[in-house]
Amino acid sequence: MKIRTIISATCAALTFSMASPMLAHDSDAETVTKNFGAAIPNIAGKSLIAVEVDYAPSEASVPHTHAKSAFIYAYVVSGAIESKVNDGETRVYRAGESWSEPPGAIHSISRNASKTEPAKLLAVFVLDTNDNALTKPIK
Repeated sequence: MKIRTIISATCAALTFSMASPMLAHDSDAETVTKNFGAAIPNIAGKSLIAVEVDYAPSEASVPHTHAKSAFIYAYVVSGAIESKVNDGETRVYRAGESWSEPPGAIHSISRNASKTEPAKLLAVFVLDTNDNALTKPIK
């Protein structure tokens, strides 16, 4: 039992120490703030990380992908977010609505749908603990 505690603590420390490079999503258009991060104790090698993404009015993220192993649940906290994932439809999600992204998805549109009000979303990632950057721009 003691070894399990040590392993869990080590995984959690590794997850927190990797937080800075994982937040490669910051730009002038949006602010990304880590909300939570921990190893998942009953799933070896997996972690859960949550980030808040704040968009100023009319601002957008560049088209991007996420860590290869990442399954993502996105929840609009406030405002309205226009989003397009893979070949899905472009859709506006309002506060209280959510969507998910499978591993390897291309997020071609992610922006504040309002020209006058800010917007915020919570993105929850389940991914391999050793995956590097959470978000990578598409070049």
